[in-house]
Amino acid sequence: MPVIIPKTLPARATLEGENIFVMDDDRASHQDIRPLRLAILNLMPTKISTETQLLRMLGNSPIQVEISLLNTISHDSKNTPAEHLLEHYVAPRAVFSQKFDGLIITGAPVELLPFEEVDYWGELKEVLDWSEENVHSTFHICWAAQAGLYHRYGIPKYKLNAKMFGVFAHHTALPNEPLLRGFDDHFYAPHSRHTEIRRSDIEQVAQVDILAESPEAGVYIVASKNRRQFYVTGHSEYDPLTLKAEYDRDVSKGLNLAPPRNYYPNDDPSQPPFVLWRSHAHLFYANWLNYYVYQNVPYDIQKIPQEWK
Repeated sequence: MPVIIPKTLPARATLEGENIFVMDDDRASHQDIRPLRLAILNLMPTKISTETQLLRMLGNSPIQVEISLLNTISHDSKNTPAEHLLEHYVAPRAVFSQKFDGLIITGAPVELLPFEEVDYWGELKEVLDWSEENVHSTFHICWAAQAGLYHRYGIPKYKLNAKMFGVFAHHTALPNEPLLRGFDDHFYAPHSRHTEIRRSDIEQVAQVDILAESPEAGVYIVASKNRRQFYVTGHSEYDPLTLKAEYDRDVSKGLNLAPPRNYYPNDDPSQPPFVLWRSHAHLFYANWLNYYVYQNVPYDIQKIPQEWK
């Protein structure tokens, strides 16, 4: 089934070129189906690229999904055309009277700042609190995962000596978890961050479980006990060339940065990178949509929240 997006969204042409099924609002309104309502709070500066990455994941599923794009108003986005934001995004408070089956909160390049010093921290806390009563399942990515765990449980983040940058092998901690159904014993995911959360702190919080981790990259997936919140420290949604773009950008700035690990053949950035995480990424999002949203959300969306069964 398709992901439902406006005809004018730039991601549409990209996804149609990849044979991913997308549908516009008019066609969707004539189908006797209640699509899942998902909101994406996009905190990334390159919003169009992030939209496309996430919609690619959500569109590779048998479930019809209707998307609402959210953007903070307490931060001035300088890397996305204002016209695009005005046409396709709304402020979070504009949807606070609504219910959603799912919410995705992206990462953001602010991890070296204390949470309280991020200019939209107050607005993000409002979204996190609102989601408790108005969203069935929330998927937090990278910095948003750290922010959610800090806001809800006081779990701190720690600055790394060197950037966690590359593609790393992970293993499942709870292999019978539906979110991990179909995963290989070892699977790969990209990471791109300067900070980390630690297992020792998470183990002190009875309300969460660690679902997957990496010997090199550390904790990867954390879930609330009721499985309504998922915290993912990596970027399974990344395109094949996203890490390359980040590396090339930082090198052009004169930063002394090692190439992303396990990404280029022989770690040689002069060679084309290879993808190790694509199948895991699609399965990851499909499992979340199926087992934690579609299979458990009430048909009457106004009955959200409803505990996972």
